[in-house]
Amino acid sequence: MSGRVQGEPTKVAVIGLGSMGFGMAESLLRGGFVVAGCDVAEPARERLRAAGGTPGVTPREVAQGASVVVSVVVNAKQTEQVLFGAAGAIETMQPGSVFLSSATMSPSDAERLAAMSEEKGVLFLDAPISGGAKRAAAGELTIMASGEPEAFEKTDAVLAALAQKVYRLGDKAGVGASVKMINQLLAGVHIAAACEAIALASKLGLDLSTVYEVITASAGNSWMFENRMPHVLEGDYRPLSSIEIFVKDLGIIQDMARSERYPAPIAAAALQMYLAASGAGMGKDDDSSVARVYAQLSGATLPERKH
Repeated sequence: MSGRVQGEPTKVAVIGLGSMGFGMAESLLRGGFVVAGCDVAEPARERLRAAGGTPGVTPREVAQGASVVVSVVVNAKQTEQVLFGAAGAIETMQPGSVFLSSATMSPSDAERLAAMSEEKGVLFLDAPISGGAKRAAAGELTIMASGEPEAFEKTDAVLAALAQKVYRLGDKAGVGASVKMINQLLAGVHIAAACEAIALASKLGLDLSTVYEVITASAGNSWMFENRMPHVLEGDYRPLSSIEIFVKDLGIIQDMARSERYPAPIAAAALQMYLAASGAGMGKDDDSSVARVYAQLSGATLPERKH
């Protein structure tokens, strides 16, 4: 599908032009959409201009005339600010347009924001994403979406441009958020386990490159081990996904589990390692920095940090 309605290009606004949001904007531009975008960082706005999009300073500005507003911010608090803040998108969004929320948040927050949007005549699609920056730029994300059928109909072409897989999970906001949190539980635990393993391998005096080669060809491998441990081997802790992301997400998991009277001890243990990394000053570093915490606690030696 192309980004056109009745022969005219469809305008989509992207709010949040970080590694994920910018990649999504690129995918929409390739899909033939007119793309406006905003970010608090001027370099991100200029990068969008160079790619062929139209940058703006506020959500209200870029949402003007957009059929779909794609929000790629961190959490529910930022999403609410993007929608209903002093320069929020809701002020200029057309009745019947769609707010596509990609932030990771609790199901209750997704339900609340959907209800607030619908009071203003705006459809809300709870559509968290997975796949990382490279897949975002390639239009190959996985999207876990829930919302009214009309919201899906109006975003069909947008979702096709952004994602390789779109899971339509239900007709009510909050279901997408719930499934995303299950993914985040597994992702956070797998990263922490991978970091524990690689640091132990170092403590045992093993060659880490050899360990990586063996494990990625063995049953103990995981997507996160394969994806994140090269950061440790290269000493590159630039944040593709930061420690603070999992402080937030595993914290939400604990809140959800407590409300359901559900034990989640493995996720809780992983959360403690992310908290330790954050407390040690690594909060804005890559989430593979958990390996550095294990090294500090045990005296293991990891490759020298380069970034």
